[in-house]
Amino acid sequence: MYYKELKAAWGELTGPGAPFEVVPVDVRGEMLRCYKNAPPSVRELWLSTAAFADRDYIVYQDERLTYGQAHSQVNAVAAWLWAQGVRPGDRVAIAMRNYPEWMLIYWACVCMGVAVVGMNAWWVASEMAFGLKDSQPKVTFCDQERLERILEDPAIAASTKLVAVRVSQAPANAHLWADVIKGGGQMPAVQVDPDADACIFYTSGTTGFPKGAQLTHRGCVANLFNIMFSGQVQALATARGTGIPIDPSAPVVVPVGLITTPLFHVTANNCAAYAISAAGGKMVLMHRWDAGEALKLIEQEKVTTVTGVPVMARELVTHPDFDKYDTSSLMTVGGGGAQLQPDLVEKIDSSVKTARPNTGYGMTETCGIITSVAADFFVDKPSSVGPAMPTFEVKCVDDDGKTVPLGQVGELWVKGSPVIKGYINRPEATADSITQGWLHTGDVARIDEDNFIFIVDRKKDMVLRGGENIYCAEVEAVLHQHPAVAECSVFGVPDKRLGEEVGVAILLHPGMNITADALRAHCAALMARHKVPRYIWFVKDHLPRNANGKFLKRELRETLPLSEAV
Repeated sequence: MYYKELKAAWGELTGPGAPFEVVPVDVRGEMLRCYKNAPPSVRELWLSTAAFADRDYIVYQDERLTYGQAHSQVNAVAAWLWAQGVRPGDRVAIAMRNYPEWMLIYWACVCMGVAVVGMNAWWVASEMAFGLKDSQPKVTFCDQERLERILEDPAIAASTKLVAVRVSQAPANAHLWADVIKGGGQMPAVQVDPDADACIFYTSGTTGFPKGAQLTHRGCVANLFNIMFSGQVQALATARGTGIPIDPSAPVVVPVGLITTPLFHVTANNCAAYAISAAGGKMVLMHRWDAGEALKLIEQEKVTTVTGVPVMARELVTHPDFDKYDTSSLMTVGGGGAQLQPDLVEKIDSSVKTARPNTGYGMTETCGIITSVAADFFVDKPSSVGPAMPTFEVKCVDDDGKTVPLGQVGELWVKGSPVIKGYINRPEATADSITQGWLHTGDVARIDEDNFIFIVDRKKDMVLRGGENIYCAEVEAVLHQHPAVAECSVFGVPDKRLGEEVGVAILLHPGMNITADALRAHCAALMARHKVPRYIWFVKDHLPRNANGKFLKRELRETLPLSEAV
């Protein structure tokens, strides 16, 4: 493979005077790697897309919005928020599924220096209440389903100004979306601090409560440049390695992206939406994921890239109707949220004749990708997640935080401008996760001689279900709220479709009885359904522990027969 060419192209593209020149910048007291030519904030990114006024921007079912129409509505939202007293440094929440309004609200807020709070659309009422209380948004935009959940707690609902989206009639204490945009208006003239919060995205918490990660403008812009750099450096290295030069006269392909994952995650928002918007491309939204519907949209809208979690790519390329649709517009299929299995990399490469597999490994805490790999490099090393992007320093460390030699296994730590500022209202969690600018990823990895990273294990007590992080402690905390539960230990159970499912071993209090379905109903009332245990084992003895009193989850996972789960 072309690893020497990759190293040379890397240096050329990031060196002095190059388009992706990387320089050290003092960011909050740490010297971090930053792109010299990156715009200072997300505001400049969105405003630059006005040049694409006549192009289609967002397609949702039978709705179609051009960039010009989007800019008009974004400006109207910003003007309305300004009239409500919303100012730079404030927060505005979005609680809805992937409707076009999601992106319009997002761009309006970041252009004002207002942080977007991305509310998980799967949250139940109590989780919604926690998120609103924790983030204190001045305004909350919500669709019908989320509005109903928020209104279950009148005190929480009264703490924020509500805007109802896609409802025929708003309750007395809420505004209608139509009223927000009907007056039009201009984008307020503000200067956005690069280190201001662009958005607050919640991640599952290790103590039973979600953590609001503070993604900065600098970090979000750096992530966009990392994505652009990745495509260019691998294309340049491949051209030199194969001897087939890049044709400068070839027409530029305008991206058309099928958005398959929620916009309150970095995969869809920071990676897909940012990259498509910056290139003047088209976003195709889905009401919910369905592989058959995705194939129809690929043919209809001439989709060039499908980005999602691995299960989506697998369901797409193995769909029984795959050959019935024209997928010749596809150029890349892959995504993030979880590692693509090596067999899936080969399936994508062989099934979709015009497309190549790609993936990015990253986290909410890094505003998006840490690594990226595609095409021949991915096919050559299908179990790797690729090299770390130019804005990151990386190292693998042992349990004492000492760097291990190249090629040896340790927890992956990363440092750079995309790393979050911290978690709102959680100084202890921030201190536990970030050491002198180094983010502890919680993933055990090794780095090879070509600087490609291989994730080999997980250090965090976490289940990764279909790209969603589910912290075991969060599920355990909910289970312990039931009076029948004496002990419980939550762990991941391998699943071919989703990667992992939630499993739990439970010891009941003497004399107490409860069914598995009743426990699931208890969980579903207190947390999002994807966190509810699929597999439940009722045990008769105390759960095994180590010398420190911690449950031996690996022993439970290996010894409890799947056939005995209920």
